[in-house]
Amino acid sequence: MRQLSCVAPGTIEWLDVDAPELVDAHDALLRPVAVARCEIDPFLILVGPRAGDHGFALGHEAVAEIVAVGDAVDDRYVGQLVLPSFQVCCGKCATCRRGHTALCEQYPVLSDFGMQPLSGVEFGGMLSDVVRVPHAAQMLSPLPAGFDPVALASVPDNVSDGYRAVAPHLRDRADAEVLVVIHGTPSIGLYAAQCAVALGAAAVTVASDDDAVLELAANLGAATMKTDFERRADRYPVVVDCGVHEHGLLNAIASTAPEGVCQSVSFYPAPTRPLPLGRMYTHGIKLVMGRAHSAALLPEVLALVESGRLEPQRVTTTVVDWEDAPDAYLDDTIKLVVRRDLS
Repeated sequence: MRQLSCVAPGTIEWLDVDAPELVDAHDALLRPVAVARCEIDPFLILVGPRAGDHGFALGHEAVAEIVAVGDAVDDRYVGQLVLPSFQVCCGKCATCRRGHTALCEQYPVLSDFGMQPLSGVEFGGMLSDVVRVPHAAQMLSPLPAGFDPVALASVPDNVSDGYRAVAPHLRDRADAEVLVVIHGTPSIGLYAAQCAVALGAAAVTVASDDDAVLELAANLGAATMKTDFERRADRYPVVVDCGVHEHGLLNAIASTAPEGVCQSVSFYPAPTRPLPLGRMYTHGIKLVMGRAHSAALLPEVLALVESGRLEPQRVTTTVVDWEDAPDAYLDDTIKLVVRRDLS
């Protein structure tokens, strides 16, 4: 079968690889039909495979069709369209039962589809003819009836990431105003803004230095603020930090109101300036960090989609055909989705 793979830094191509098979009674085999590019994909591609590896499979945000199930799978069926958790998890260990499915005790940390360089284990990628998914009952959420797979391809990761950035905090403070500070990885921040609007935040503002991001944010119903991240414009009870630059994080913290929460959906390998811990302590500012838990979040996010209040497709900026994926996957666009022709 064919599998889109990163074979060298900055180089991706279709490879012929062995097709996966059912190896456990709880497995399912999937044929991805729509795959969204995650914010981390270009970074992994530009870095390339680990030393000594021949390449790694790409793609982890997807809607897929079930083509086979193991004997113990009785609540999923061949032909069903599903959204697979991008993180591999058993759903039954103590950590999974607490809803922390990104940290399943049965697998190495960062065991994800399409991201072999992170965990060192190749689980396959969604930009493939067929993908094996273990723990089908726990990892596969049915696509709501009547919804276009292309519209919801990013729900297993980036949409869910944006949702968890605001949903828990708006449950605690339903009338809160929300600020989303976007300084890179824009789609997650835009999904966060969209979710905040859908969940009834009193007001939602997106701050960015990117005009294209601000234009899209305005179309989603958010107020916009052009910023260089050097000074805060105001203080907000709920702030989302989304990006790759240290000055963006510091701006997000400075923009958090006393006794407010700053939720970061960003990864900073080595900040060079210390956080303003004294000010955060004095003002009671809570900084929340960590990964989204895909399998646990999918039912909540899909319920919001099914209600009609959340429309992830409004963030999508580019849709390309399956055969064009190698040439288009690194295009400069906010949210790219690859679709397979089912005719």
